[in-house]
Amino acid sequence: MVLVVMDGIGITEDEFGNAVKAAHKPTLDMLMSNHPTVTIKAHGTAVGLPSDDDMGNSEVGHNALGCGQIYSQGAKLVNESIENGKMYTSETWRKVIGNCVSNSSTLHFIGLLSDGNVHSNIEHLKAMIVKAKEEGIKAVRVHALLDGRDVLATSALEYVDDLEKLLKKLNDESFDGRIASGGGRMKITMDRYEANWDMVKLGWETHVLGMGKQFANASEAISTYRKEYEVIDQDLPHFVIAENGKPIGTIEDKDSVVLFNFRGDRAIEISMAFDYDDFHKFDRVRKPEVVFCGMLQYDGDLNLPNNYLVSPPEIKNTLSEWLVKNKIRQYAVSETQKYGHVTYFWNGNKSGKFDAALEDFEEVPSDRVSFDERPWMKAAEVTDKLIEAMKSGKYDFLRANYPNGDMVGHTGSFNATRIAVESVDLCLTRVLKAVDETNAILIVTADHGNADEMLEKAKGGTAKAKTSHTLNPVPFIIYDKHKKHELKEGSYGLANIAATLTTLLGLEHPEMWEKSMI
Repeated sequence: MVLVVMDGIGITEDEFGNAVKAAHKPTLDMLMSNHPTVTIKAHGTAVGLPSDDDMGNSEVGHNALGCGQIYSQGAKLVNESIENGKMYTSETWRKVIGNCVSNSSTLHFIGLLSDGNVHSNIEHLKAMIVKAKEEGIKAVRVHALLDGRDVLATSALEYVDDLEKLLKKLNDESFDGRIASGGGRMKITMDRYEANWDMVKLGWETHVLGMGKQFANASEAISTYRKEYEVIDQDLPHFVIAENGKPIGTIEDKDSVVLFNFRGDRAIEISMAFDYDDFHKFDRVRKPEVVFCGMLQYDGDLNLPNNYLVSPPEIKNTLSEWLVKNKIRQYAVSETQKYGHVTYFWNGNKSGKFDAALEDFEEVPSDRVSFDERPWMKAAEVTDKLIEAMKSGKYDFLRANYPNGDMVGHTGSFNATRIAVESVDLCLTRVLKAVDETNAILIVTADHGNADEMLEKAKGGTAKAKTSHTLNPVPFIIYDKHKKHELKEGSYGLANIAATLTTLLGLEHPEMWEKSMI
């Protein structure tokens, strides 16, 4: 059996800004027209997020795909911990606060300043700042990464204004809270899968060392850069807030640092820079002796970071575990940008394998260019690897992720995203031929929407680029030239796929999984 995850390709009949519908994709259209197909939920409560107003994302999507169950995720976990007060009684919070109080030092917050609920939520930051003042913290500095990807493309000033209003309200003779540095999330700090350590290096220099172009405040920096570079928020250069030529928020010995992103993939590398003494990815110049923690532990196998405020979901009884128990030989492949999704997130936030003899993972290195410049990305190379593995006869279950619809969709370029979808379809054509040649069953799905809504209507009825994920369902398609499978009527989500796969493989599935669709 072969599972193809078309990252970021949702389904909607609305043609406005719909790069999926606009794309020439004969193979996908044929599959959806002639073979068992249903649309399934890939957002909100179906993937463990607080409400159905919350967009899905690749991480929670692949958790659901790979474990067949729905766990409280990201924002929901943190919401619960803040609301019931457990975060503030945790050993890590007490350590963070106690360090600053005893040393009269500064508490720093680093993270994505938005309410996209994919990597972070500004409300979590605001709640922690309020609590910090209540507990005797004298100085807070925020190092704000600008979004424009999971929220509107040029909405950064709204979030800066929101935070500045809170800080102005809190600031008095006993408390000084300010934004100290920042930059676009695709320029500094938030690299993932070690694709571009220079981003992390630039973030370290900005947040820790106070190196960068200086401004009086964050609003000035954003406004200036927008005029100068004409880019959306995620691509804004780094900046440092200074007074009289001196940065107001460098990170020093005896300070505490909270990385308030809850999603792990783009938090791991900056966590390494703070946590690891033996670190050689770039020259840190100096490593301040601080109490550092993450909102969650971003990698359980690496114990990274050592300190974290909210325990992540303990995902058990995953699909890979079950297949290993049944001696099913597995293969996973994607390019760097989504490699961790078919391995780490798929296996329940675990970096390793359940059985190295039965599982093979293959990574195709991604290009280091803006994805709208090469919207085909490494789809052809991923297809080469997948077909080679299929024809080897070594594997029973193979899975692949094509990142194109998501990564190119995030750039806001409609034309590039249409090409991205067409590139995936071309690869599906090749995969389908290999499926026939190897007598395999093909499953085609997606982890969330993105390319299906590339435009949104702004004030006055004008159209503007939309770079965030969507709330649209995703396709689930079964192609089997030997048998026409019947899909049961019902309302399904990504977590139903695991049981469906095992049923197609002729296996029972654990009782705690969501039900099979066939």
